Amino acid sequence: MHIVVCIKQVPDSAQIRVHPVTNTIMRQGVPTIINPYDLFALEAALSLRDKFGGEVTVLTMGPPSAEDSLRKALTFGADRAILLTDRFFAGADTLATTYALATAIRKIGDTYGAPDIVFTGKQTIDGDTAQVGPGIAKRLNMLQLTYVARIGTLDLAARTVEVERRSEGGVQILRTRLPCLITMLEATNEIRRGAMADALRAARAEIVKWSAQDAGVEDIAKCGLRGSPTIVKKVFAPPPRADRAARIEFGSEPPAEALINELFKRQPKLESELVALARGF
Repeated sequence: MHIVVCIKQVPDSAQIRVHPVTNTIMRQGVPTIINPYDLFALEAALSLRDKFGGEVTVLTMGPPSAEDSLRKALTFGADRAILLTDRFFAGADTLATTYALATAIRKIGDTYGAPDIVFTGKQTIDGDTAQVGPGIAKRLNMLQLTYVARIGTLDLAARTVEVERRSEGGVQILRTRLPCLITMLEATNEIRRGAMADALRAARAEIVKWSAQDAGVEDIAKCGLRGSPTIVKKVFAPPPRADRAARIEFGSEPPAEALINELFKRQPKLESELVALARGF
């Protein structure tokens, strides 16, 4: 079995600042980490590899510094790491990103064997679009399972996988054919610590680096800023709220009644609206 996991190196959101004049994200001096959602995808892939055998290939697109995140993934136990890096990829939105990653996954299939499953995180903490996973699946003509909370049964002989997917109405049990793409939810597992042998292997491992040409990209115009129709007008931090939290003194009055009375006092129409609504039922 061959599994490909797409990860992204992102700035640590806990330390991101917005420039007060330009309203753009200030990335200088901000440490980078593996997108947290992608770690759940990586652990799911490694668990399947441990149970059924095979290989896990980790793929990312980014600058040369993204090699650090790939080595981190190797310390967790991934078998192979590929960095898709080229100046033509700079400034890519989700449309251009999925084009480059899908092209690289095809090249991975030709070079190391066709993937049975492609894993991604639900979304990234810097973009929050949740579009890259489904976009890759569409470009590769793969069946997709999104917002997956747990991998159920995997039948390699029948080429099927069953998962639990969270939805607004509850939990769905879905079964689909392989190959497929799965996007993992947060808090669905806990990433392993990694063995000392994997840490030593990661330190001396060769990170495979592909340019756009190496990955087989045929149309450079679909990559990077040129292939990105999305325009970000402004990034800004929401202004602090001027209103402060109200303190309600309830004395001997029950707290719930004091709260309700205060709400009716502050919003005089609320009580009559609730009475009218109750009469309607």
